[in-house]
Amino acid sequence: MVYLDYNATAPLVPAARAAMLPFLDGTCGNPSSIHAVGRRARAAVDDARDRIAGLLGVRSQEILFTGGGTESCNLGVIGLARAHAPRGRHLITSVIEHHAVLHAFESLRHFEGFEVTLLPVDRSGIVNPEALARAIRPETTLVSVMHANNETGMIQPVTELAAICREHGVLFHTDAVQTFGKLPIRPHEMGVAALSIASHKVGGPQGVGALYVGTGVAISRTSHGGAQENTRRPGTENVAGIAGFAAAAEFAVGHAAEDGRRLAALRDALWHSIGGSCPEAQRNGDPARSLANTLNVSFPGADGEALLIGLDLEGVCVSSGSACMVGSVQPSHVLLAMGVPSRTALATVRFSLGLSTTDGDIARAARAMLRVLERQFSPVS
Repeated sequence: MVYLDYNATAPLVPAARAAMLPFLDGTCGNPSSIHAVGRRARAAVDDARDRIAGLLGVRSQEILFTGGGTESCNLGVIGLARAHAPRGRHLITSVIEHHAVLHAFESLRHFEGFEVTLLPVDRSGIVNPEALARAIRPETTLVSVMHANNETGMIQPVTELAAICREHGVLFHTDAVQTFGKLPIRPHEMGVAALSIASHKVGGPQGVGALYVGTGVAISRTSHGGAQENTRRPGTENVAGIAGFAAAAEFAVGHAAEDGRRLAALRDALWHSIGGSCPEAQRNGDPARSLANTLNVSFPGADGEALLIGLDLEGVCVSSGSACMVGSVQPSHVLLAMGVPSRTALATVRFSLGLSTTDGDIARAARAMLRVLERQFSPVS
């Protein structure tokens, strides 16, 4: 089987598994307990916090653990918006955000009376900083634009966008779930107030994430119950998951530069094979501004669902540029925002590469893609 769906989940790396096992096979206490077993669990959580903070170049107290990327984005958006609502209730985000961000903004608009402005993108899927500058108002308190898009891999000018926000006294949050472990990330240098990351994108366990919140930035909790994470995120910490997250993050960051060069070459080889065999194929986004591991390709006239099923039957695991919605398939909101026609957006495949991807995987995937396309477009006798 060829696995090319790393942007959805990266397989667990051995370092993460090894870090988790002592808390899965042995006795794992509650980190809030004061006895010896509880102190051991607390030490593991604190150690992981220190290590992730070190990778980001921030203070340990600026990192709080969550249940994953979605919760990190929800807490970053909703928590900041609520905490700073007395200063203003106008928020800004982009049309291509992950639904963890878009739906959080929609909830604030629909249920809490906030006003939300959606920034457009160009045909490459990039937010124009000038558009942000024009959209900011005196009552604007929060802007959230993702670091890189999960579907196309397009990298946003986050540092420039954050600088515009600072000039206007506006907080800036970024969803860095797809970039942590792939690109150098330093929240202080980027100028962001908050930044969301997730474990399973870097080869750690699923169900664990983290949110960076800068020192002195007020944030309201979005759930209630306990005083964990310095009262900002109540609930007993996932000790094994957090330990695995830190180990996976260190491994990913340590290999990011080397792996990025290797994956970019493999990604481009896959595109050349597909494009050479199928001239009608369209590569979405600008490869010069994309994550090294991500290739998003549309096949005009094809049946997108049949493409995914066909590739699955060929033993190739990929994702689509569309989201399955209760029995129907909707075109990707990201591709539509980039000007891709609806029918073409439906016929899209996202290939995302990772640690275990080989030259042989790329060759197999390209051949499988060609066979699937031939079956779709060959006339029935």
